[in-house]
Amino acid sequence: MGYYNYQSGLIYRHLNQSGGWDSHLEHCRIFILKAIDLQKPEKITVLGSGWLLELPLAEMVEKVNVVCLADIIHPPEVIEQVRSLSRVKLHETDITGGLINEVWQKTRNHTYFNKLKSLDGITIPEYEPDWDPGMVVSLNVLTQLESLPVEYLRKRSTICEDEYIRFRTEIQRRHIDFLKKHNSVLITDYSEVTTKNNGAFSTLTSLLTDLPFSGVKEEWSWDFDQAGSDFYNSTSIMKVVALVL
Repeated sequence: MGYYNYQSGLIYRHLNQSGGWDSHLEHCRIFILKAIDLQKPEKITVLGSGWLLELPLAEMVEKVNVVCLADIIHPPEVIEQVRSLSRVKLHETDITGGLINEVWQKTRNHTYFNKLKSLDGITIPEYEPDWDPGMVVSLNVLTQLESLPVEYLRKRSTICEDEYIRFRTEIQRRHIDFLKKHNSVLITDYSEVTTKNNGAFSTLTSLLTDLPFSGVKEEWSWDFDQAGSDFYNSTSIMKVVALVL
């Protein structure tokens, strides 16, 4: 379903931005450390650990007993990086709770001539790790959980856009329901502002469900595509919010 290519694309995008992500990455690291000092957990599970770009891993292993890195795929470079860190545990797991396999199984027999007509038969589960997660950090993954499953579904279905919106909204809601059951940190984009070279701009909302209340909240802008690599004639800025739950 494209997860290997997706993950490789993230690191190449980061490198192509010539430092444009630095402020966002630093904001993430500082906020996570602030949450750790506030919650004082013995164990942390990071959902969507990826390339560890936003994660202050060295500081975290000094503050807690165990850091669990959870993602659908861990890059070989990350596996090698943490090999000598006894407090760091790697978990290759579907943090959608099984939605990836659900979508695959329900669509694998549908072709261009036999497309899926409805999403009603697809169950959206809530993630349940098979270990005690401790404090949970959801790291720039909330609005990405539906990305590749929806892209895959679009090729094999004739679903209207309103149904996709409901589908994406429920995926995000289920993720937040899981976070609310634990001491958690949520860092996510909520909209993307694209500006063309002629000055015209548009805003696309990426967060489709309500966020829970938090007494510890910060917001910032992420220069996501200042190099104009996506459309060549435009740049992109993500609006980001961080919460301690």
